[in-house]
Amino acid sequence: MKFEKPAGVNPIDRLKVVGQPHNRIDGPLKTTGSATYAYEWHDALPDVAYGYVVGAAIAKGRMTTLDVQAAEQAPGVLAVVTYLNAGSLGKGEMNAATLLGGPEIEHYHQAIALVVAQTFEEARAAAALVQAEYVTEEGAYSLAEQQPSVTEPPEDTPDNVTGDFDRAFAEASVTLDAVYTTPDQSHMAMEPHASMAAWEEGKLTVWTSSQMINWWRKELAKTLNMPAENVRVISPFIGGGFGGKLFLRSDALLAALGARAINRPVKVMLPRPLIPNNTTHRPATLQHIRLGADERGQITAIKHESWSGNLPDGAPETAVNQTQYLYAGANRHTGLRLARLDLPEGNSMRAPGEAPGLMALEIAIDELAEKAGIDPVEFRVLNDTQVDPAHPERFFSRRQLIACLRTGAERFGWAQRNPQPAQVREGRWLIGRGMAAGFRDNLVGPSGARVQLDAQGVVTVETDMTDIGTGSYTIIAQTAAEMLGVALNKVVVRLGDSDYPVSAGSGGQWGANTSTSGVYAACVKLRETLARQLGFDPQTAEFADGQIQSADKRVPLTDATIQGPVTAEDTIEFGDLDKQFQQSTFAGHFVEVAVDSASGEVRVRRMLAVCAAGRILNPKTARSQVIGAMTMGLGAALMEELSVDTGRGYFVNHDMAGYEVPVHADVPEQEVIFLEDTDPVSSPMKAKGVGELGLCGVSAAIANAIYNATGVRVRDYPVRLDKLLTLLPDAG
Repeated sequence: MKFEKPAGVNPIDRLKVVGQPHNRIDGPLKTTGSATYAYEWHDALPDVAYGYVVGAAIAKGRMTTLDVQAAEQAPGVLAVVTYLNAGSLGKGEMNAATLLGGPEIEHYHQAIALVVAQTFEEARAAAALVQAEYVTEEGAYSLAEQQPSVTEPPEDTPDNVTGDFDRAFAEASVTLDAVYTTPDQSHMAMEPHASMAAWEEGKLTVWTSSQMINWWRKELAKTLNMPAENVRVISPFIGGGFGGKLFLRSDALLAALGARAINRPVKVMLPRPLIPNNTTHRPATLQHIRLGADERGQITAIKHESWSGNLPDGAPETAVNQTQYLYAGANRHTGLRLARLDLPEGNSMRAPGEAPGLMALEIAIDELAEKAGIDPVEFRVLNDTQVDPAHPERFFSRRQLIACLRTGAERFGWAQRNPQPAQVREGRWLIGRGMAAGFRDNLVGPSGARVQLDAQGVVTVETDMTDIGTGSYTIIAQTAAEMLGVALNKVVVRLGDSDYPVSAGSGGQWGANTSTSGVYAACVKLRETLARQLGFDPQTAEFADGQIQSADKRVPLTDATIQGPVTAEDTIEFGDLDKQFQQSTFAGHFVEVAVDSASGEVRVRRMLAVCAAGRILNPKTARSQVIGAMTMGLGAALMEELSVDTGRGYFVNHDMAGYEVPVHADVPEQEVIFLEDTDPVSSPMKAKGVGELGLCGVSAAIANAIYNATGVRVRDYPVRLDKLLTLLPDAG
C-alpha cells in the first residue's frame, strides 16, 4: 500500500478497539515468567554450550600475543574463538568498530576471544586464563581537550544557515552566550545483551535480544560472508533496549562463531560490567548556544553548535535537531562538530539528538526569558511558529506546542510559581518549579505484515516487529481487531522473527505508528479478499462483530474459510508527505523540586507531561512509555554519567553499582496528559510516536526548577549536589 496523500475516514476511526486503554496482552506472560527472553531458549535445543566473552584490556593499540592454550586445556572447555581461528569475517555497515577485535584494538573491552565450555562457570573460569599482551598507542579520550581543534562540520553534515546570525545577534536587545555539557550515558537495559546460536546444514538461527530484526539479519550475513536468506533471527521478547540493541552486537556474532566451532548450540551473554564499554552509549556533548531577542522578547538570532566524539567510522550526536524547528527566528545557524575519540562507540540512545540537545536548549531559553523579563511559558508561546523557520513555505502537519504549554501550566498551577529564585522554603527545603518544551521528529518507513483468518474466526498477525516493553503486541492486536471487526481476544500476534514480513522495527519513535500501519495495509488487503469471496463490495462492506455486512445482508467472516484459512500480506510504503510537511511531536514538561539548603540534595516532587503526538493508539501503554521516559529524564538530570578515565580511555563505572539510575524512591508523582491530536498526514493510523517525546525536555525542566529553587544555574549535567553546595543561599 502506498500512503501518498493525507488519510481520510477509515475503519480505524471507529475507535472501538484502537484508542482504548487495553491491558497489554503480553503482560501475563511476563509477570508469570512465561515469556522467553534471549538467554532462556535452552529448552528449544538440546546440548547447549556456554560462551564467555573476553574484552581487550587497552583502549587503543595492537595485540602482540594472544595465548589461549591454558584456557583450551581448562576443565569443560570445548573451544576458544579468536580472530586467529574465526575465519574470514566481513564487517557490517552499522558498527563503527569490528565486533571481534584483533590484532588491532579499537576500544576498551572490544571482544578479543570467546571461551566455549560445557557450563557457564567453566567458560568464565577459563576466560580468566586467556593471556594477551599489547602495544598501546596514544589515544584521544577527552571531548573537552579535542573540542578547540574541531572547527568544521562533518563532510556529510553541513551547517544549516538562514539569514545573518552575526548581524542579528549584534543588534539584539537581549542576548545569551553560554556553553552547556551533557555526559556520556549508558542504556543500562534490565535485560543484558544475550544470544543463542545454532547451525543446521549451513543455515544459522540466532535467538537474541534485538530491536531491529532485519538489520541484524543483514549485518550477520555480511559479517559471516553468507547469504541473508540463510540467517534467521528470533527475538519475540526484549527486556529493554533504548537504542542499545538497534545494531548487531558482539554476543550474537560470537554465539554464531562459537556454535560453528563446536557444531553445537552456544549461548553468550555479556556480563553487566562488559556492556558499557563493549557495546554502545550516548556520546557526551559540548554545546555552545547563542540567542538574541528584540525588546518585545521575540527571538531574532539563534546559533547552536554541538560537539561530540566518536570512533573513526562513527557519527555525531545530532543535538541541534530540535533547534532547527522549535522556535521562530529569522537568523539561524545550527551545526555539528565531530571529534575523533578512541572511546567505545557512541550511537543511538533513546531520542538521540533531541534528548541531549533539549537538555541544553531549554535551559538557554529559560535564561533568555529571564533576561527579557518574560515568564518562561509566555516566552515560548511568544516565539512559537507554525512553519519550518528556515523554509516558511513548509508548514507543520500538526503543531500543538502552545496547547501543551497552556494545558500544562494550568494543570500544574504554574501561576502560583514565584519567579524570583530561592524565595520559597519549607523548613530546610528550597522549593522550585521549572518547565521546558519537548520536541521529537516523527519518522516513518516501510513496514510489512501478514494477516490470516482461520475457520475458528481467529486472526493471526505476523510481522518481524519487536516489542521492547513498549506494548507492540497489544497495539498491533488492536489494529487487526478494529480493521476486521473481531474481538481483541480473537487476535493472535506473532512478532520478532525474520521469517515474518519485514517491519520498520523498534527505534526512533517510529515503531508504533509504522508497524500498525503495516498491519492496517495487510488488513485492507484481507478485507478486500474476504469481501469478494463472500459477495460484497469491498468499498462499502462493513466488518463488525465477527461478520461482514452491507445494507441488505450479513455473513460470518468464517464462511470465507470453508476451503482453508485466508491470508493477505502487504507493506505500507510512505510517499513524500514527510517532505511536504514538517512532521513532529510536541510536549510541555513541568516539574517541582525540593533542594536541601544544607546538603544540596535534590528531590523531584511532582512531574507533569502534556503530549501532542497524533492519535494515541492505547493510552494505557502510551502513558507507561511516557512515565518511563520521564524517569529516564530524571536520571539524566541528576545522576547518570559514564565517568571517563581520560588517561586509559574507558568508562570507569561500567556496572550498575557505579552507574547510577533512578530507583523507586527517586520517582515522584507523575502525571501524563495526551492532547487530541489526530494527524492524517502521518499515516493511515493518524498516529505518531510518543515514547521518546516523553524524555525530551524533562532534564531541562528539572534543571530550571533547581534554579528557581536555589538561584544556582548549573549548565553541566548531571546536576549533582557538589555543583550546588558552595553556591546555595545561606541556610539561615
